[in-house]
Amino acid sequence: MENSFTAIFEKVDDWYIGYVQELPGANVQERTLEEARESLREAIELIIISNRQLAEQQLCGKDVVREKITVKIS
Repeated sequence: MENSFTAIFEKVDDWYIGYVQELPGANVQERTLEEARESLREAIELIIISNRQLAEQQLCGKDVVREKITVKIS
């Protein structure tokens, strides 16, 4: 599965601060822009995996309907 997000990078002194507009909590700080990009990709992946695991724990033993949903935002 592949998703797209909006990454924002700010140069602050000798650092690049990166975050994802659509995903609170996905924040990084690195010395180079490329390092910040890679760290942000990793942060996004870890947050999504963790959120899925937490949701699975909360759904355990419950009768649920699981389906994909697609949203197009302009």
